[in-house]
Amino acid sequence: MLSGFLSAFRTPDLRKKILFTLGILAIYRLGVSIPTPGVDYGNVQTCIDSTTTNSAFAILNLFSGGALLQLSIFALGIMPYITASIIVQLLRVLIPHFESLHKEGAEGQAKLTQYTRYITVGFAALQSASYVTLARNDVFFPGCALPIIPNESWQIITMMVLTMTAGTVLVMWLGERITERGIGNGMSLLIFTSIAASFPGAVSSIWNSTNGVQNTIIVAIMVGIVIAAVVYVEQSQRRIPVQYAKRMVGRKMLGGSSTYIPLKINMAGVIPVIFASSLLTLPTVIVQFSGDTPSDWVIWLRDHVADPGQPLNIALYALLIIFFAYFYTAITFNPDEVADNMKKYGGFVPGIRPGKPTAEFLSYVLSRITAAGSLYLAIVALIPTIMFVALGLNTNIPFGGASVLILVGVGLDTVKRIQSQLEQRHYEGFLK
Repeated sequence: MLSGFLSAFRTPDLRKKILFTLGILAIYRLGVSIPTPGVDYGNVQTCIDSTTTNSAFAILNLFSGGALLQLSIFALGIMPYITASIIVQLLRVLIPHFESLHKEGAEGQAKLTQYTRYITVGFAALQSASYVTLARNDVFFPGCALPIIPNESWQIITMMVLTMTAGTVLVMWLGERITERGIGNGMSLLIFTSIAASFPGAVSSIWNSTNGVQNTIIVAIMVGIVIAAVVYVEQSQRRIPVQYAKRMVGRKMLGGSSTYIPLKINMAGVIPVIFASSLLTLPTVIVQFSGDTPSDWVIWLRDHVADPGQPLNIALYALLIIFFAYFYTAITFNPDEVADNMKKYGGFVPGIRPGKPTAEFLSYVLSRITAAGSLYLAIVALIPTIMFVALGLNTNIPFGGASVLILVGVGLDTVKRIQSQLEQRHYEGFLK
C-alpha cells in the first residue's frame, strides 16, 4: 500500500488531483470554524462545554463537522444538497419529464443537476431560518443562560440567514470542484472529512469516562469488527450472467459476448441509515417544544421513543432502516428498464426468456438481496448503539454504524478511483 501512495505522488497529474482535493478539504474545514456574523462565538463555546447538546441535532452536527452547533458559515454542511438530490431522484418516479431528462444522457443530467442546485438553495434558506430560530429559543443548548445571538434585530437575522445559505452554496461548489478536478466524489469526501474531524474528541470522551481504558479497548475492537464486516459486504456482489446473441450490423458481426450484471448486497448504501436517524429525531423535537408541562403522550414519547437507549427506539430504528433500504433500492434500480435495455441489444439471462420474464427474475433476485442487505445495515447500525448503552457511554459518540458505513464506503470508493488511474499508467494499485 505504501508503494501505491508513492506511485500516486510520483505521477504529476494524479499528484495535482490529490493535492487539489486536500486543499479544497482544508478550505472546507477552515470555513467550519468561521462563525456567522451576529453569533457570539465565546458564548457558543461556553454553552458547548458546560451543557448537554440536544440529541435531536447530534447527527446533523456530526455530518456538518461540528459547524451546526457553532452556527458557523458552513453550519448546514452538505445536507441540503443531499436532500435535494434524493428529492430529484424521487421526482423521476412521479414526474415523467424528469425521467425523460434522465434518459437523455449528458444534456439531461446537466438539467437535473441544475434543478438540484435550485432546490438546494431553497432548502438551505429554509433550514438556515429554522436553525436561527431554534438558536434564539435556546433549543440547541437547553439550560444555557448565555445569549447565542445578542442582537436579534431583523437586519442581523436576515444577514445570518443569507450568510448560512451562501455558505451552503459555497460548500456545494467546493464539492463539485472536487468531483470535476480532484479525486473521488466531492460531496462524499466532504461528509467523510466532517465525520473524521469529530473522532479525536470522541476518543477523548471515551478515554475520560468511567473505566476509560477498558471502554476504549472494547470500542476499538468493536469498530474494527464493524469495519471488517462493512468492507466484506460492500465488496460483495450477486452477478447475474448475461449472454448477447450474435447479429449482423452492415458487414460486421457483433455480439456473441458474455458479461454479467453486478448487484451489490447493499444497493441503498448508507441512505436508509441517514433517513431512519433523521426520522427518529422528530420525537425529540416534539418533546423539546412541548413546554414545561407536557401531556401524558409526550411523556410516554420522551421515555420510550426519544431516548436512543430504549428498546422501542432501537426496534423502530431497525424497522425504518429495513423499510428505507427496500424503498430506496426500488427507486434506484428498475428491473423493467434493465430488462428492456438487454432485450434491445440482444442480451438475455441464460435460461430466462427476454422481456417480462427477465424483469420478474431480476425483481425476485433483488428482493432477496435487499432482505440480506437491509438486515446487514440494521445490525451494523445497532451494534455500536447497544454496546454504548451497555458501557454507559453517550450514544451520540460518532463511532456509530452510520459513521463507520460512510467512512469505509467513501474510503473504498476513493481508493478504487486512485487505483484505477494507477493501473492505467501501468503502476500497481493499493489492492494486490
